[in-house]
Amino acid sequence: MDTYTKLLSGELRGATRLTLSCGVDTFPRAIFDLADTLEVLDLSRNRLEALPDDFGRLKKLRILFLSSNNFKEIPSVLSQCPELSMVGFKSNQIKDIGENSLPPKIRWLILTDNQIEQLPDSIGDLGSLQKLMLAGNRLKTLPDSMQRCTNLELIRLSANRFDSFPRWLFTLPRLSWLACAGNPIQTPSGSAESLKKIVWEDIRVGKILGEGASGVISQAVIGEETHCAMKVFKGEVTSDGYPADEMSASMSAGKHTNLNTPYAKIANHPQGKEALIFELIPPAYRNLGNPPDFQTCTRDTFEANQTFTLDDIAAVALGIANAAHHLHQKGICHGDLYAHNILINPESHAMLGDFGAATLYDRSDFGEDFERLEVRAFGCLLEDMLHRSLIADETQRTLFESLHRLKEEALSPVIEQRPLFGKIVNILEGS
Repeated sequence: MDTYTKLLSGELRGATRLTLSCGVDTFPRAIFDLADTLEVLDLSRNRLEALPDDFGRLKKLRILFLSSNNFKEIPSVLSQCPELSMVGFKSNQIKDIGENSLPPKIRWLILTDNQIEQLPDSIGDLGSLQKLMLAGNRLKTLPDSMQRCTNLELIRLSANRFDSFPRWLFTLPRLSWLACAGNPIQTPSGSAESLKKIVWEDIRVGKILGEGASGVISQAVIGEETHCAMKVFKGEVTSDGYPADEMSASMSAGKHTNLNTPYAKIANHPQGKEALIFELIPPAYRNLGNPPDFQTCTRDTFEANQTFTLDDIAAVALGIANAAHHLHQKGICHGDLYAHNILINPESHAMLGDFGAATLYDRSDFGEDFERLEVRAFGCLLEDMLHRSLIADETQRTLFESLHRLKEEALSPVIEQRPLFGKIVNILEGS
């Protein structure tokens, strides 16, 4: 029996979660039978255009997904849901967001891939907002009221129509992860000419290693014996922006011992797709952490029993600080400096990858704005690792205090007081 049939028959009474994707074009009112318990509702991949006026009856609802439907506006009834903290409207046809239409407790708002031209002034009243996904819209400006969104930590503005970015954006005290490539504002562009070209006919494609929003990564062999990893880009807009901007940033980054960047570009792909070649990372490397979940919102998650020695933390921090310093010297903001984008081996050698949210910026225009913002992301990484630290003996107390002090400086709400990555490298090399 499918989920819809079970819902109609009453078999789901008492459920806290419901996922329903069966092509419905009107809201199934049987969902209200779950009003006393329902906390997570996923109605993505249907044909919905509206929600009922009494949707606010779902008083316990915390998370709502309505992606890949036919909404043209944000239903104002969402503001009547007192516990709603995460809302997803990815890939609809939304043009309008009415004043005061968003739930007051919202922390995580996903509006990727719509047709939004402006945000309401009332967005500045959302004091709990931490994560705002706006890539792939038609925005030219942000309302000045957003200066009051002082808890905002992550924002995606890529693939819009900005001619400039408001300077107050870089004064938000908690902003740590920013993506804003793919806008008309003039930024430097990466050059494919710096990478050698390999023709498709010289490549043998092996098993798929992974797939993300922007592309598929596979094992490959070039010629007779050169084993590598190949990423074939999909082309459509992702939650971070355009894959073309990811390619441009990763090619511009160049080679660095703590970066996973391409060394070649594919020519003559049979489907005309863009593809890059990377070194095949040894199997000893593993992800440092896992992506955020519904509860943590902006912060990475880790295995329950995962711990780090202070020496491990210092080594990873130094490697990532070196990588970030290298990037910002080239005018590249990674935009997604997170443990889940870092690979480490048993010797704690760290490699930062995934340039999907990267932005190429002009240092003569933006100065240290992007870098000091990303330093806070580094501080979050350091804090997460220190929460899971092991102090071998009292002789390491000085190292712990040094790392803790560096973390506090990187997280400073006074942005000008955050050390730049060059200084961070010097501090870590001396610790």
